[in-house]
Amino acid sequence: MPTFRSDPLDELVIPDGIHVEEHDLVTEGDVIIGSQSTVGFGVRAANVIAGERVDFGGHIEAEGDCRLDTWCEVADNVLVGDDAYLGERIKIGGGLRVAGDLDIGDDVEIEEGFDANGRIIIRDPMPTIVFLFMYLSQLLRIGKEEAAEQLVESLVDEKNDQKPVLIPKGSRVSDDAWQVSTPGRIGDNCRLHGNIRAQSLVVGRKNEIFGSLRAREGITVGAETDVTGNVTTREGTVRIGPEARIRGDVSGEYVEVHREATVEGGIRASEEMSMVSEPVIDDAVVPESSGREVADEEPAQADQPSTDDGADGKPESEEPAEAGGD
Repeated sequence: MPTFRSDPLDELVIPDGIHVEEHDLVTEGDVIIGSQSTVGFGVRAANVIAGERVDFGGHIEAEGDCRLDTWCEVADNVLVGDDAYLGERIKIGGGLRVAGDLDIGDDVEIEEGFDANGRIIIRDPMPTIVFLFMYLSQLLRIGKEEAAEQLVESLVDEKNDQKPVLIPKGSRVSDDAWQVSTPGRIGDNCRLHGNIRAQSLVVGRKNEIFGSLRAREGITVGAETDVTGNVTTREGTVRIGPEARIRGDVSGEYVEVHREATVEGGIRASEEMSMVSEPVIDDAVVPESSGREVADEEPAQADQPSTDDGADGKPESEEPAEAGGD
């Protein structure tokens, strides 16, 4: 049974197959963004939902609906395939084109005008994120977890199996960096640009990440993932999976590197460094059953510490240890 938390946006979730292409976040699923966040690039998705005071540095292209709460700003055009819901005091630097209905609040500024093929209603629609959170929190409070699960699943188009991208409140996302104060999960076969900063990170398999990974509480990098940068955690364990390649340094309190992984830089472990033979991820990082469920992972079975370690398990020398091979 999926485990739900009080806040549906309490972690960064990037599902399988997400690419950042030419300054655009591209997905066949939905993008849901918490309030007071900054998204430095354009967004192309099935549906786009943003909380209050979200700044978009590019355009928005939504194949389905687009819902923007109050005080949002979009630097470029907003193109919507179905309906658009805009809260009050929104600013759009380009034009607004809506194939369906337009529900719009007061004091909305659209520099290049707007077109809507359906009805145009000028009022102040209730912020979507506020309504969603209030309703979901009430369901959880009275113990209706099954109804809460159905509500979350309803956010995804029934005809689309792609899980939504979830960006938590107060995030800073751009081509240069992904900065969140929550845990983060990245699925399989993703291609991302920028350094990623989070409370903790689980990165799936066969990803390309052009930037470093940094987390306070631990990082797991799945099989065949290529990271062009350092992998660093202040506390906890860094786990590097089979055939993963880290084109930089790896450092953490504990470091577990698979025997078939490659680390091109140095390895630093304040407590213990070990080589492992088991995969570091057994299940899907973003399970098919729920976009809110964290996969249960069996801890990797570590071999005995390297013979270069001292009696207390700490490296005797600060010289980088080489990973990869036997």
